[in-house]
Amino acid sequence: MLRKFSIIAAVAGLLVATAAPALAAGHPEEPKKVDWSFNGPFGKFDQAQLQRGYKVYREVCSACHAASLLSFRNLGDKNGPFYDAKYPNSNNNPYVKAIAAEYQVSSIDEETGDTVQRPATSADRFPSPFPNEYAARASNGGALPPDLSVLAKAREGGPDYIYSLLTGYHEAPAGLTIDPTKHYNPYFPGDLSSAWSGDPKHVPHGGVIGMPPPLADDRVTYDDGTKATLDQEAKDVSAFLMWAAEPKMIERKEMGFSVLIYLLLMSGLLYASYRTVWRNESH
Repeated sequence: MLRKFSIIAAVAGLLVATAAPALAAGHPEEPKKVDWSFNGPFGKFDQAQLQRGYKVYREVCSACHAASLLSFRNLGDKNGPFYDAKYPNSNNNPYVKAIAAEYQVSSIDEETGDTVQRPATSADRFPSPFPNEYAARASNGGALPPDLSVLAKAREGGPDYIYSLLTGYHEAPAGLTIDPTKHYNPYFPGDLSSAWSGDPKHVPHGGVIGMPPPLADDRVTYDDGTKATLDQEAKDVSAFLMWAAEPKMIERKEMGFSVLIYLLLMSGLLYASYRTVWRNESH
């Protein structure tokens, strides 16, 4: 029995030792920490930053990435990029209507039944840049660009990860051989051990990504005069994608704070009631 246990332990140890280099090789760099305005229990979205982030998404990201869970009216919702208190119903927000009208969406001609294109309305969802998955892959070297609707919640690190990825492109280290259509990024998860010709103990962190660096200095022109550096663009679009993934974050925080106050008051009342009811009773 002891011999059988020893054999099992030896095999398990060998498996762990064999797997360890692969696990280490596939470990990306920790995302950079950014002091976002929406961090913490009292943090809020910076509306000007969300507007800039939407512009980066519109002029750069939307060429390849869909955001299919977002409707144009969401842009005018409370705490959204284009919220205006004069238009509590975001469908009536003229700026939102103007943004939607810049897009073309598919519709059905009621007389002929044919598929036609029409200007979007505030009730429509953001259209996909491709008609289907096959077209998306064909236009991106076989890779499928992820939908950005909830990416900031779907990826570990959230907006920190998105910001780090967008600003983290580097030349491949000497000894790392990758496909010329791919790009090295230490923040992108992957296993580079098979492409590494150097010391097996020092396989570079990160992985290779099919998307070329999407941002650069002055890739967009901000309406508010903010200088459009690579770093600024990455922060703005990361904040926008965090809002897109959780547009009700501020309301959730406010509700949580209200609930805590309510519970504190109720606890005080209950304690006072207890002292009043049992004050003449011995314990």
